[in-house]
Amino acid sequence: MLLTVWLHTIINFDNFTELLPLVSTAILAAILLGVMAGFIGPMVQARDMAFAVHGTAEISFAGAACALWLGSSVTMGAIVGSVTAGMILGVMGIDGKNRNSVVGILLPFGLGLGVLFLSLYQGRSSNKFGLLTGQIVAITPTELQSMLVVAVIVLAIIAIFGQRMLFAALDPQVAQAQHLNLKFLSLLFMFALSLVVAVSVQFVGALLLLSLLITPAAAASQITARPVYLLSMLFAISAGVGGILLSLGPGLPISPYITTISFLIYLGCWAIGYFRKKAGWNHRNQPDAPLGAKIECASQPSARA
Repeated sequence: MLLTVWLHTIINFDNFTELLPLVSTAILAAILLGVMAGFIGPMVQARDMAFAVHGTAEISFAGAACALWLGSSVTMGAIVGSVTAGMILGVMGIDGKNRNSVVGILLPFGLGLGVLFLSLYQGRSSNKFGLLTGQIVAITPTELQSMLVVAVIVLAIIAIFGQRMLFAALDPQVAQAQHLNLKFLSLLFMFALSLVVAVSVQFVGALLLLSLLITPAAAASQITARPVYLLSMLFAISAGVGGILLSLGPGLPISPYITTISFLIYLGCWAIGYFRKKAGWNHRNQPDAPLGAKIECASQPSARA
C-alpha cells in the first residue's frame, strides 16, 4: 500500500491532457537541445572532455547568476560565461596534458562566483534553485527563439567543420601532418560546446547537464561502434521530452526525471552490449579504418609493379 502511494506521488498522469498544452514550448526546447546534444556529445566523448563540460557549466552558471543579480538576460549571461570558459580551455588546455588541471581550477572558481551572485540576489528563491537544477517549463517563446539561433549556429559549425574536428580528436598527429590547424579546430569546438552548455544550464541546470551531453552518447557507444550521432540524438530527445511528460502529473522538478531516464537508457544499452559479448554474438558494426589512416594512405604514392 505504501509503495503504491509512493509510486503515485512520483509517477501519475492526473490532469495530463489539461497540462500538456502548457508545456508545448518546453517540449520544443527539449527537442532542440536533444538535437544539439546528440551531435556534440560524441565529439565530447572522442576528445575525452566530459570533465571539461562540467567545468564550463560552472562558469556558465556564474554568468547566469551574475545576470540574474543584475536583472539582465540570464540566457546571455550563461552564454558569456560559457564561451569565456570554453575559450580559456581551448587556449590553455589544447594539448590535453594540463586540461584537467585547468578545469579543476575553473570549476570551483565558477561555482564560488555563482554562489556569491546568488547570495547577492534578493529575488525569488525559485530562480536561484532553477540555475542549479533547471527550469525548462518556465522558458518563454523569446528564449526558445534564442535557443533556435544557437542550434542553427552549432549545427552549422558541425556540418562544416565536424569531420575535421573529429579527425583532429581521433588522430591529432596525422591531422597536424595534413596541415590542419589544431588550435583553430579546438577553439571552434569549444565555442560550439560552450553554446550548447549555456542553453543546457537553463534546461537541466549546471549540476545535471552531463545527463544530456554525456550519457546519451555513452549509451549509444555501447551498442554501435560507428558514428553514434543519430542514436545519441534519439536518446537525448527521449530523456528530455520524457522527463517533461512524466513530471506533469506529480508536479515535481523535471531534472530528476530527465537524469533517471538518461541513466536507465545507458543501463539498457550497457546490458545489451554486455550480453552480446557474453553470448559471443557481438554484432556491433565495426568502424571503417580510422580517418587519419585513410588520408595518410591516400597521400602515399601507389607502388609500381
